[in-house]
Amino acid sequence: MADNVLGGFLRARREAVTPAEVGLPAGPRRRTPGLRRGELAELAGISVEYLTRLERGSDRHPSGQVLGALADALGFTADERVHLYRLIKASTGTACAFAASQAIELRPTVRTLLDQLEPAPACVLTAHGEVLASTAGFRRLAAATGLLDEEPVNLSRFVFGDPRARAVFPDWARVADERAAVLRTAADLGDHPAAVLAEELSIMLGAEFSRRYAAAVVLPAWTGVEHWAHPEAGPLTLGYESLPLPGTDELRLLVYLPVDRATADALAALHTGAAV
Repeated sequence: MADNVLGGFLRARREAVTPAEVGLPAGPRRRTPGLRRGELAELAGISVEYLTRLERGSDRHPSGQVLGALADALGFTADERVHLYRLIKASTGTACAFAASQAIELRPTVRTLLDQLEPAPACVLTAHGEVLASTAGFRRLAAATGLLDEEPVNLSRFVFGDPRARAVFPDWARVADERAAVLRTAADLGDHPAAVLAEELSIMLGAEFSRRYAAAVVLPAWTGVEHWAHPEAGPLTLGYESLPLPGTDELRLLVYLPVDRATADALAALHTGAAV
């Protein structure tokens, strides 16, 4: 990274944070402003030697987990986390990491299959959770939750990055664990966009994401039940099946089905526009 802007940014932020701001005693007279390297290293769970290499620029490719831990320890604002992520993107060239998924062309038969599944909520997902195509039923289900507000639509980013997801999923912790397992499995198998998204979430969310990602050592459950607290349709109990599609792009067909009569009636009300 030219001129070691990452190291300079980390050092400047370290020197701008007082011990009191992170719950440490001021102690004896300090030779440098802000936190000592040893104090920050302990707060972030890394070695002083490694932090020194980062600040001096001899190591310019830290993991997202390390950067997320430093951002947590220094109390980074959302804007500062975004800036940190942009610094990493500028140095590693990950800005176009999702181009591959944008270039995927779905087979006409897959689109026809989606048409045949109407009005069931169903979508085609990439390995890292991006929605490539969906039924109108899925869009009706997702619209009021906020899932469709950002492009490209991505289930993993919504679950972890959008605060509304915690209201949509009453058992958010379990859903988050599942999405972390999906990302970890894809990244471990060499899916570059999944690895890049995991890096982004590690920096932007810190330990909130990193702990779940590190603990995701089992395969995802490709079938199960999710509980939704839908803003318009109310409580929903949805069974789901995540089915692999033939091909080299590691795509999956995700279909939601009502588990009980109340959910079936609520989905029907969404379909007719009668949901309150």
